[in-house]
This record gives sequence, structure tokens and C-alpha cells, in this order.
Amino acid sequence: MTAERGTALVRRPGPRLADGLVTHLDRTPVDLDLALDQHGRYVAALAANGWRVAEVAPADDCPDAVFVEDTVVVVDDLAVLTRPGAPARRPEVPGVREAVAAQGLRSVELADPATLDGGDVLQVGRTVYVGRGGRTNGEGIRQLRAAVAPLGRAVVAVQLKSVLHLKSAVTALPDGTLLALPDLLDAGPLPGWRVPPEEPGAHVVPLGGGRVLLAASAPLTAEWLLDLGFDVVRVDVGEFEKLEGCVTCLSVLIPAAGTNPSG
Repeated sequence: MTAERGTALVRRPGPRLADGLVTHLDRTPVDLDLALDQHGRYVAALAANGWRVAEVAPADDCPDAVFVEDTVVVVDDLAVLTRPGAPARRPEVPGVREAVAAQGLRSVELADPATLDGGDVLQVGRTVYVGRGGRTNGEGIRQLRAAVAPLGRAVVAVQLKSVLHLKSAVTALPDGTLLALPDLLDAGPLPGWRVPPEEPGAHVVPLGGGRVLLAASAPLTAEWLLDLGFDVVRVDVGEFEKLEGCVTCLSVLIPAAGTNPSG
């Protein structure tokens, strides 16, 4: 695929990956070498599907830094640098600040007492859904709303239940259809959804056109999406799933001007 969709920010796993935070899962051993291989294949899949990859500077003292999505929300040409809900993750932000500046984006930073993780933010068209849960508070939602309102975005808060992030429970297909696990959140604010055959099937990354990135741990969902007319790119992210990660949290997609991942 030769057309450049835009830029994908990624950050390679650091040596302390196995010490990453775990909230809703029992901790299981993480194989760093396997995680590095899986991350490399994930990055290669982005590149093969038209995304120019830009690496954020390593943050080896931060075990969760590979989950780069949580540190920034990109809306048009604005990068909203977050204030992660886990204090141990806040040192991840400076490297991302440099990375978005290098992409020519203007930026704004959330301030105390706001907390917000990018994994709690799902953009569907001009609506921005934000999960209110353990990592994102009301002030974080207010400050994000103020930042993106001038760009014509409406922010809708969604109360989470037993789940780390909003995008652990709901993401969107290229046509805007939501894939959701309604037992994990208050689905009232959502305009309708389809329940995938497997839990990891609720996590997709639109890559452009009708193509989506999906975890290899959701084979039934892959077949379901293929039958619905989507093209599916499968990647193994099993070592990151042990840390409550999924395909969405390992990158930040910055669409090229005049494009979007669903177009």
C-alpha cells in the first residue's frame, strides 16, 4: 500500500514492561523478548497499511510507556497532552510533547486537578466520547471539552464500570458502527452498538478505507468482520493484553491533512 494515511506515533517497550500496572486482571508473567517481537510486528502492520511510523523517545523508567495512546489525544491539528490518572505514568508525557511538536501540531496540556488517559477517549465523527472511571475524572473531561469545542467537537461522558478504559469496552468501525461490551459501562449515552463474538473483538483500530487492525486473540470477530465486508489485519498483542493493553493503546494515529482513518 503506497498511499500515506498519516503518521503513527509509537513507543517501543522498555526493560521494565513486566512491572506495568494491572488493575482488573491477575498479574501473569510477561515475556519481554516476545513483547518486543509483537511490538515490531504491530509497527510493521501499521507501516504496511500506509502509516508513516514515528517513534517517541524511550521512557525506560516507565513500565507502561509503550501504551502511548494514554498520553495524548489528537484532534485535527491540536494535541491535547493528558495528565494520566496513575501518577507513576505522568513522566511519560514530556517525550510525547516533543514528538507531537516534531509533527507540527500545536498543543495544550491538561492541568491539576484534571486526570485523563487517552485510552478513555473515543472519537467518532465529530463526537468525542470520554470514559469517566478510575483514570479520568470530571475535571479532565471539562478541560478536554474546553480544548476541543473550538474545533467543533461535542464531548459526551460515559460512566465506566469494571474496566480500565473506555476503549477497553468500546471502539468504532470505519463506518462509525460501535463495537461494545455493554456490561462494562453505562451504554445509555451511546447511539447503538453491536456486540462482537469475543471480548478482544471490541478493540479495533481503523486503518483507512474499510480496513481494521484487530488482535489475533479474536479469531471469531475477524471472521465476523470479514463477513460484514471489512478487511481485517490481525496482530498478536498477547503480552500487552496481560497488562490490560489492546491494539488501540500501542499507537496514536495522526491522519494526514484531508484524510481520516475511516476514509
